[in-house]
Amino acid sequence: MNKVNHWFRRGFCCVCAEAKTQTSAPIEADTCTSLIKQCGTSLHSLKTFHASMLKSHLHRNLHFLTNLIAQYASLGSVSYAYSLFSSTPSADLFLWNVMIRGLVDNSHYHHAILLYKQMLRLGIQPDNFTFPFIIKACSCLRHFEFGIRIHQDVVKFGYQSQVFISNSLITMYGKCDKYELSRQVFDEMPDKNAVSWSAIIGACLQDDRCKEGFSLFRQMLSEGSRPSRGAILNAMACVRSHEEADDVYRVVVENGLDFDQSVQSAAAGMFARCGRVEVARKLFDGIMSKDLVTWATTIEAYVKADMPLEALGLLKQMMLQGIFPDAITLLGVIRACSTLASFQLAHIVHGIITTGFFYNQLLAVETALIDLYVKCGSLTYARKVFDGMQERNIITWSAMISGYGMHGWGREALNLFDQMKASVKPDHITFVSILSACSHSGLVAEGWECFNSMARDFGVTPRPEHYACMVDILGRAGKLDEACDFIERMPVRPNAAVWGALLGACRIHLNVDLAEMVARALFDLDPYNAGRYVILYNIYTLTGKRKEADSIRTLMKNRGVKKIAGYSVIEIKNKLYAFVAGDRSHPQTDLIYSELERLMDRIRQEGYTPDINFVLHDVDEETKESMLYLHSEKLAIVFGLLNLGPGSVIRIRKNLRVCGDCHTATKFISKVTGREIVVRDAHRFHHFKNGACSCRDYW
Repeated sequence: MNKVNHWFRRGFCCVCAEAKTQTSAPIEADTCTSLIKQCGTSLHSLKTFHASMLKSHLHRNLHFLTNLIAQYASLGSVSYAYSLFSSTPSADLFLWNVMIRGLVDNSHYHHAILLYKQMLRLGIQPDNFTFPFIIKACSCLRHFEFGIRIHQDVVKFGYQSQVFISNSLITMYGKCDKYELSRQVFDEMPDKNAVSWSAIIGACLQDDRCKEGFSLFRQMLSEGSRPSRGAILNAMACVRSHEEADDVYRVVVENGLDFDQSVQSAAAGMFARCGRVEVARKLFDGIMSKDLVTWATTIEAYVKADMPLEALGLLKQMMLQGIFPDAITLLGVIRACSTLASFQLAHIVHGIITTGFFYNQLLAVETALIDLYVKCGSLTYARKVFDGMQERNIITWSAMISGYGMHGWGREALNLFDQMKASVKPDHITFVSILSACSHSGLVAEGWECFNSMARDFGVTPRPEHYACMVDILGRAGKLDEACDFIERMPVRPNAAVWGALLGACRIHLNVDLAEMVARALFDLDPYNAGRYVILYNIYTLTGKRKEADSIRTLMKNRGVKKIAGYSVIEIKNKLYAFVAGDRSHPQTDLIYSELERLMDRIRQEGYTPDINFVLHDVDEETKESMLYLHSEKLAIVFGLLNLGPGSVIRIRKNLRVCGDCHTATKFISKVTGREIVVRDAHRFHHFKNGACSCRDYW
């Protein structure tokens, strides 16, 4: 108890000093309680009235003093309340309950528990008003051990059948991740009210038992219990299907809660989570007074529904209304921008971050911004953010190292990795980043050193993803036999990622026999991944095995595996344009194709020769050349040349691996146009400038 007395000692002095300096007239006893309550939300008025009580000696009346303590606590002045309480050596239970409640209501949970312990030591027996508040203190602190002790006291003093106390216990156990105990208390209750159902559904939600939570909601309705607002909100959070969402919203309407703002906001999130974004947006638009939570819920819904442009549009609307996003919302928006890989939008988000609204979570936000700039193709800006950070964690370092790797800057990644090791111990994610960087840059010896150092120097046990990286390093370098030996010596069974890395190496080096063996393993481990079939099909085609290639197409058809259609995306003036091979859907099609023809003539004169091996259809050579010219990457690049200002960097995003002919052609295009072209494909970035690529043709 000395801790509490020490914490409030200053308050006692202030009460006496301030009350004595107030000028006020004495008051009558019969009006004292009502006048205390009339002080409302004014602490100054209450202190003035307190002075009057001192002059009238009414502070000696326990009833009046208890009301005064309660009023001080309700105004947030807990130190004043406690100083008055501690100056009154009384065993009155009501007074102790008022003080415990004041501490809990003002989030002084530890002090409330200390006061409860002192109460027991003094022989003051708690009652049904004491327990809900002290249980709430345990709940907020997630103090399971003391919560168990309180539960024992509840039974000891005979209050286990009190509904309000049982409801508090259900909530407390739920927040302490002890759902089984919550359910036990609920099942043993002789009587239940709407709060009981809400509490147990909330406990299900806390323990990620959404199916059980929604089942309990239906049980409550079937038993004729009218759901509370809290029960409905908890049930909404448990919903995982369209049908459940419709059922809950029907209950919302039936209970007249469809105009309640928090219910509307939760309903919007519920429908969005189930993929019913259009319903969610309709509910959102119907909310007259939108707060940050409402905006954030709907923005996050668009992010999760893979509708990043809509998410960003809503963010702009929110900020125009003077509401700035919190860090969680902004992190969701950054994820949306990462999907778009929009450099312009990355700048906008960066501008929002510099407003300084995210001080408490600046580390997470700036780390996400680094990752965003990396995915937008700008290592320069990513490194500027990294260098400007006051604090970095292991995720920050890993993101920057991974960025260098994706862009083929392996040496820079290794240098940064060495800097990191001086202050931060790398983890398994960091090692994936650095091994991938070695793979993309052909740094075999360095890759071996990093891999061997994992367990030797840092106590990190390699996982399948690390073995896959090493297979990729060896395979890309043409060391296929060494890669196979490495797989045979693995202490864990190779998974699809490991075999996939080896199959990719077989494509690069056209090793048919090994590819067939690896493909058989992959078709068992990952039978519906179209990419595996396509690689083997390409290997057969490039080596003239047309019959075998056709058999792969038949196998895909029989298994219902469909090849992913390739497309390229380019951003012009904050608008995204997508192109597929041979695309003629764009309004500028005629201009694009005429400019493409001129461009192909120019690069031919510089030495470009079409590589018809990358046309996998069985047609004549002239047709193959024409088909190469119409690949989506080339169409997107020409569109960028036509619509971006002189000297602008052309940024292209391809959903699949860029084809070898387009890679060669783009090098020539960067030379004859004098433009920098950045292409992000499914595996890495290629920076084309002055006729060369950053990958140095090692990809």
